[in-house]
Amino acid sequence: MGLQGTGFFLQCCLMFAAAMYFDLREEEERCIIEEIPENTLVTANFLLEPWNLKSNSNSPHLGVTATVRDSNLEVVMSKRFGKFAKFAFTSHASGQHYLCFQTNSTRFSVFFGEKLKLHLDVQMGEHTTGPNADKTKDNLKTLEESLSHLIGQMTHIIRQQDYQREKEDDFRQIGEETNSKVLWWAVVQTSVLLSVGFWQMKRLKDFFIAKKLV
Repeated sequence: MGLQGTGFFLQCCLMFAAAMYFDLREEEERCIIEEIPENTLVTANFLLEPWNLKSNSNSPHLGVTATVRDSNLEVVMSKRFGKFAKFAFTSHASGQHYLCFQTNSTRFSVFFGEKLKLHLDVQMGEHTTGPNADKTKDNLKTLEESLSHLIGQMTHIIRQQDYQREKEDDFRQIGEETNSKVLWWAVVQTSVLLSVGFWQMKRLKDFFIAKKLV
């Protein structure tokens, strides 16, 4: 059956969420149209139930086939689910996407002439819709603060290490300069002592010669 022959199209007016319900009968495929941007995550939750809750069509074997087609009518996803499920897909191109649902209600309700009601909730974008969304957000915020604190501590440690290396370089340079000065001072001192010694020995020799002691 073509998409134009399904007899049902719902144009979604909300960009990020659409909650609705509609009826399904005798394996008829019903579709909704969503304008979806490129590379957008779409999640859908649905629940299938009979209009008459006391009906025999409330069978555990009742299921729904969900099919997603893009604007070129190419199948993006097609899968069989039970009476309630959640599925997701990512759009590969911008444009209209067809979310189609078909049930095997013929086997269970055609003899009763009944309709089945499909509750559908569509979410677009990376939204957190669970009951623990706030808690998850708080946990992520706490984790982010902890990571920021750790990054700050690591940065402080790295700066301290750089500072210690700079001080070690300065101390090593001062030590080398001091050792060089001490060496030169020892050489000068030794030279002075040797010069004074030779001069004294020469003066004594001249004194002894002048006194004719040698």
